[in-house]
Amino acid sequence: MSLEEKVMGGMKDAMKAKDEALLRGLRAIKAEIIKAKTEPGANGQITEEQEQKLLQKLVKQRKDSLEIYQQQNRADLAQKETEEIAVIEQFLPKQLTQEELDAAVASIIAETGATSADMGKVMGAASKQLAGKADGKAIAAAVKALLSK
Repeated sequence: MSLEEKVMGGMKDAMKAKDEALLRGLRAIKAEIIKAKTEPGANGQITEEQEQKLLQKLVKQRKDSLEIYQQQNRADLAQKETEEIAVIEQFLPKQLTQEELDAAVASIIAETGATSADMGKVMGAASKQLAGKADGKAIAAAVKALLSK
């Protein structure tokens, strides 16, 4: 079942249950799917990889907004962003723990034979291997920490 079908089914259930937070998150996903399908060259189709990137982008946007709302003491808006993040993350693969991320990055560093000056090389390989499993900021922090040792 495609992401769009899962979202549509979830929207029906959320409407019946009158779950506003779930419905808001699902509508955001649906809007991004439609937007991605109608982009030039998409031919009305998106791949599973594109779906994952789309979901990651949505989570990142909401985390950035959440941070701003928390700085401005807007608990009401921060709560909405937190709810939407939880809904969107249901469709993403399980995220790696910090220990798992460090181990994966360490093996990538060993494979590439990278030194402290090779952060770009390691980041490229790590981003490809860990796509969807870890946040880009977390990957960058792990790479930087392990290369500086």
